[in-house]
Amino acid sequence: MKILVCMKQVPAGTKVDIDPETGAMKRLSGETRTNPYDLFALEAALQLREKVGGSVTVLTMGPPQAEEMMRDAYTMGADDAVILSDRKFAGADVLATSYALSQGITAIGDIDLIICGKQTTDGDTAQVGPAIAEHLGIPHAAWVSEIVDADSESIQVKQDLVSVSQTSKIPYPCLITVDKDMCVPRLPSYLLQKQSKDRPVKIMTFEDMADQNLSKYGLVGSPTAVEKMFAPPEVEKQVYFDGDAKEKTKQLFDVLVNKKVI
Repeated sequence: MKILVCMKQVPAGTKVDIDPETGAMKRLSGETRTNPYDLFALEAALQLREKVGGSVTVLTMGPPQAEEMMRDAYTMGADDAVILSDRKFAGADVLATSYALSQGITAIGDIDLIICGKQTTDGDTAQVGPAIAEHLGIPHAAWVSEIVDADSESIQVKQDLVSVSQTSKIPYPCLITVDKDMCVPRLPSYLLQKQSKDRPVKIMTFEDMADQNLSKYGLVGSPTAVEKMFAPPEVEKQVYFDGDAKEKTKQLFDVLVNKKVI
């Protein structure tokens, strides 16, 4: 089975820069991390590979600096990694992002199962995964809380849909989006890090896409426009106490009382 996992780098904190003209986030500003939900998606893929065999490819759309995240995926056990990186993809909304990813998946070819995290911590739309499936014309199941069974022909999953739960059996090729806590992501392996240090991370650009219609990509291909975007204000404030342990305890107690925590 050929499994593909969509991953994304997201801001690691609130210190990010916003483009004043487009309203889009400058991805190269501030620290980044792997979207937490995508780690569950990668772990689910690795467990499936262990059960039914095959390979796991990770795919992201972003700047070349995303290679660091791809190499982290290698240390967890991914077989191949691909970055869609082109200025023509910049500024994309959900529709344009999902379309570019679907085109990248088509270019990679012969994918049986696509696994996405339920959502990203920067956008929180939970729409990109299902939208990829719609672009590809394949069935999908969202909000997957458990992979019940899988074989070479289909996958059976449990979905938690707010007020009900259901079990769905879906033939390949298909896409699922997984919720957090469905599994525990494994730790990076030093041995895999050594084995994969020279393994290439493939870069794909607009020229690799089968559809060369620029009106479907990036800012131009985004029907939604951001009116205003801003980083949330910093609300954390550090308080330092002086004195011995008894005095510090009294000061901390007074602060908690004043804030009506106790």
